[in-house]
Amino acid sequence: MKHHTKSKGDLGVLKAQVDLFEKGFMILLPQTEHAPFDVVGYKDQNFKRVQVKYRNLNAKGILEVRFSSSYSTSHGVMTKYVDKDEIDVYCVYCPQTDECYYFDPKYFQNSISLRVEMPKNNQMQNVKFAKDYREIP
Repeated sequence: MKHHTKSKGDLGVLKAQVDLFEKGFMILLPQTEHAPFDVVGYKDQNFKRVQVKYRNLNAKGILEVRFSSSYSTSHGVMTKYVDKDEIDVYCVYCPQTDECYYFDPKYFQNSISLRVEMPKNNQMQNVKFAKDYREIP
């Protein structure tokens, strides 16, 4: 199924809401599109601000998430970096696995690569497997 970019983001947020609900979270929605997070989960007297990303697997079976976005202006290409202090959890929805993966962005530098498929060379050292990121930190 082909999706427009905005529709992909909407689908990712909906999938995250269902997954968080199934994990026992109450789902709270910001009343603006300008919040640095997409949803807030509440469970056991704790709030989690969740930024959701829709990501397809690349050709190597990896989900890549950068903590920045680039856009063009009349002054050239600008890069906006994520303020990691405004987000508690990143949720990455992958349509190929139909699963959500969670991590705290503060533990990573500029990006994270989660591997869904085994590396062809069977390397295991320093590989972050997506299946290990199914729970909310």
